[in-house]
Amino acid sequence: MTLSSISSTLSRRPGIRLGLLLAAPLTWLVLVYVVALAALLVTAFWTIDSFTNELERTFTLDNVREITGEALYRTVTLRTIGVALLVTLIDCAIALPVGFYMAKIASRRSRHLLVIAFLMPLWASYLVKALAWRSLLSNGGLLDWAGGLVGLGTPGFGFTAIVLTQAYIWLPYVVLPVYAAYERVPDSLLDAAGDLGARPALTFRTVVLPLVVPGLVAGSIFSFSLTMGDYITVNIVGGANQMLGNLVFINSGSNLPLAAAIALIPIVVIMIYLALVRRTGALENL
Repeated sequence: MTLSSISSTLSRRPGIRLGLLLAAPLTWLVLVYVVALAALLVTAFWTIDSFTNELERTFTLDNVREITGEALYRTVTLRTIGVALLVTLIDCAIALPVGFYMAKIASRRSRHLLVIAFLMPLWASYLVKALAWRSLLSNGGLLDWAGGLVGLGTPGFGFTAIVLTQAYIWLPYVVLPVYAAYERVPDSLLDAAGDLGARPALTFRTVVLPLVVPGLVAGSIFSFSLTMGDYITVNIVGGANQMLGNLVFINSGSNLPLAAAIALIPIVVIMIYLALVRRTGALENL
C-alpha cells in the first residue's frame, strides 16, 4: 500500500483517522493512570505476612478496618482535610479580587505583567519554593524579623507553616482559572448593571460572581486535590505534623497494602468533593 492510498483511505474514514490520532495518548493514559490506580485499589485488599514479610494476595478487609478504626488515621485524615480546605479558602479569597483587577481594571501592559508574575512560580522547582518558605519561617528568617517589628514572631514549623506554604504554591492554579472566568464576563453586563443603578457590591454578587463560579470551582479542585496528596511540603515545614501523604510514603516501603489502603482515603474524599461540586452545577459550565 502506497502513501497516497493510505492518505486517500484516511481522508475517507474520519473514524480511523481519529482513532490513530488518539491511540497513543489513550494507551499511555490507560497504562500509566488507570492500570496503576486499579493495581492500587486491588493491593489495598491484600496483606503482609507478619513472619515472612511477604505479600499475601488473598482478599481481606484488615487494612480498611485498621484505617477506619484507629484514632491515628482519623486524626491525620481530619488534619489533611482541614489543611486542604484552608488552603483552598485562602487561595480563592486572594484569587477573586486579583482576578477581577487583572481582567477588568488593569491596563493591557499591567495585565500581561501580572499573568507572567503568576506564571513564573510554576517555572521554579517545587522543592525550591518549599525550601524558600522554610527559610522564611525559620528563626531569624524574614517573617521572624518582620513580625518582631510589631511584637510578633515567626509561626515556626507546623500546621500554620503547612497552610501558608501550600497556599503560596498552589495559588497560580486558582488565580489563572478565575482570571479566565472574569475575562469571559462581558463588560456590557457591568455597564448595564451600573446604568440600572446597581451598587458595585450588588453587581458583583448578582451578576459577576455567578459567572465566575465555574472558574473558582476549577481552581478549588486543583488546590484541594493537590494539597490532599502532598507530603513533601509537610516534611520540609510541617515539623512533627503528618498528613495522609506522609503515612502513604512511610508505609510504602514496609507495608504496601496498608499504604494503598491509606491512599484510598484522599481518593474517596476528592470523589465526595467532586460530587458536591457537581450538585452545584458548576462542572457543567467549565
